[in-house]
Amino acid sequence: MITISKEDYLKAIHEAEGEGQNVISATLAHWLSVSPPAVTMALKRLKKDGLVTVRADGRVQLTPKGRQIAQRTVFRHHLIERMLSETFGMEWYKVHDEAERLEHAVSPDFEKKLVEKLGRGGKCPHGNVLSPESPAARRRHGLTLLAAAEEGKSYTVASVYERDRKLLEFLDRHHIRPGSRLTLAARNYDQTVTLKIKDRLFTLGGSAAEKIWVS
Repeated sequence: MITISKEDYLKAIHEAEGEGQNVISATLAHWLSVSPPAVTMALKRLKKDGLVTVRADGRVQLTPKGRQIAQRTVFRHHLIERMLSETFGMEWYKVHDEAERLEHAVSPDFEKKLVEKLGRGGKCPHGNVLSPESPAARRRHGLTLLAAAEEGKSYTVASVYERDRKLLEFLDRHHIRPGSRLTLAARNYDQTVTLKIKDRLFTLGGSAAEKIWVS
């Protein structure tokens, strides 16, 4: 039986892999905000069900069956985010958390209706495409992290890390969201960056600048 918990673990492995990480137990504990013993027990169940393998070095990998379930869950999450934003007008910084809850309740019939309404492609409200992209893949597409952007140049926000609700709300208050135009006015000694947005200067911390992709 594929439970909500199993879908969450499989999706986390798939997304972390897609972002270029080598997935180990500690990765999942951090990603899902659970304890290491909980991860150990979950991986035992997933291995028993033939959904993951765990290598001798501790790296967790999806089996073909596990990847199929993960991709289906990711797809439904993507559709739910787009539905909430495009159909219901929900604020972009709220849709991820809602989709995390609703993705498990999507039936095949409802998924079909969502695809008919929204299409299979498109970007989510955070600017991310359906398949998780590694930093290397994003750079090949011409994107750069705001933290590595050039001083004095203007950029458009392409995508934002979506699994931190407080960060999203903070960025929204300062008019930083996908599609926003900004100029990197200065790179500061304390690793912060000073941005010019709508003729207003704003200083952003380095850790936040590492979670924003611009073009």
